[in-house]
Amino acid sequence: MTQSNTPPVAVGSHLEEEPAGIVPSTLRELTLYFLRLGTFGFGGPIALAGYMQKDLVEDRRWLSKEDYVEGLALAQLAPGPLAAQLAIYLGWVRGGVLGATLIGFAFVLPSFLMVLALAALYVHFGGLPWMRGAFYGIGAAVIAIIGRSAYKLAKLTLARDYLLWAICAISAVVTAWTESEVAWLFLGSGVVAVLVKAPPKIHSGGALFGAAPLWFTAGLAGPAEAGTLLTIAWYFAEAGAFVFGSGLAIVPFLHGGVVTRFEWLTEQQFLDAVAVAMITPGPVVITVAFIGYLVAGPAGACVAAVATFLPCYLFTVLPAPYFRRFAKNASIKAFVDGVTAAATGAIAGAAFVLGKRALIDAPTVLIAIVTLGLLVRFKKIQEPLVIAAAGVAGVIIAQLHAS
Repeated sequence: MTQSNTPPVAVGSHLEEEPAGIVPSTLRELTLYFLRLGTFGFGGPIALAGYMQKDLVEDRRWLSKEDYVEGLALAQLAPGPLAAQLAIYLGWVRGGVLGATLIGFAFVLPSFLMVLALAALYVHFGGLPWMRGAFYGIGAAVIAIIGRSAYKLAKLTLARDYLLWAICAISAVVTAWTESEVAWLFLGSGVVAVLVKAPPKIHSGGALFGAAPLWFTAGLAGPAEAGTLLTIAWYFAEAGAFVFGSGLAIVPFLHGGVVTRFEWLTEQQFLDAVAVAMITPGPVVITVAFIGYLVAGPAGACVAAVATFLPCYLFTVLPAPYFRRFAKNASIKAFVDGVTAAATGAIAGAAFVLGKRALIDAPTVLIAIVTLGLLVRFKKIQEPLVIAAAGVAGVIIAQLHAS
């Protein structure tokens, strides 16, 4: 009788034998992988999840298919950006809470630093004609990308379920009509889906940053007060706790608060923030850091990012040890289906709302149509390349208008 020489690996907080066919790997190797993915991974949450499957499950065989599928299911069930939650879960599988923390930090940090740098440039040089021209073109391209993302997400999550399509349509109309995301509509959609698909069985302060340098809290409107930072923390934590599925689902939620409710940014500035998230690698939700910077400088960026990703981290790490017990619960799955359908509709509604501001003339409409055509015709084309080309086109058009 032979004894296996396969070393045990940490799974959550327990030591288990590595499944057959799995290549042993260290937490350091996995952390470095996610640091690279966060630096060079483009394409949004679905593409990033695909990279993880191909690299970690199929090519390197560091993780089992079962672990990946369970992580993907948890990321879809819990609120928060899908790609970040999947990364955090895979980190938990490899190294428990420490692994989840390291992987989550490594995955988000590169895009956060890039967005921080872009936000600083935007604040200091946003008034230059060439930058205004670039975002003139980029904004039109982003509308096409958001619209196509809503279509792809609908195909992926709604299938032939007429109830979910109805919820999606209602959410799209409400978002377009009110020009904001209605939180109760999300929760109500989840409840309706549960009642129809899996009905329950009835049994019988300003001194907070007193000595901080002014530049650390300075956004577009100058230094922000501690009260503003607290509002940012609360609002973005609420956003992080209500986002299901695609990272773009946070766009209508943020629009309702950042532009309409608090009036921190103008419509164009908000669209620019979404565009920056689209041209940087990593999770799309990192747009919150750009918005936070415009409102309250580097401090606002840090507060917004931490507040948004903390619920995502907690919603992944806390249920991870017990996930297999309730993952297939019909009521939970039905609730998430309803919320996801509402989120998909909200994305479509947001594309309409933002499109009214971005598609202001014939050139911007043409840029949006060309962008959509390229994405449909060439399915493997990288979105940042299309956005960069739209930015160049915007600069050229702006120069032609000026001359």
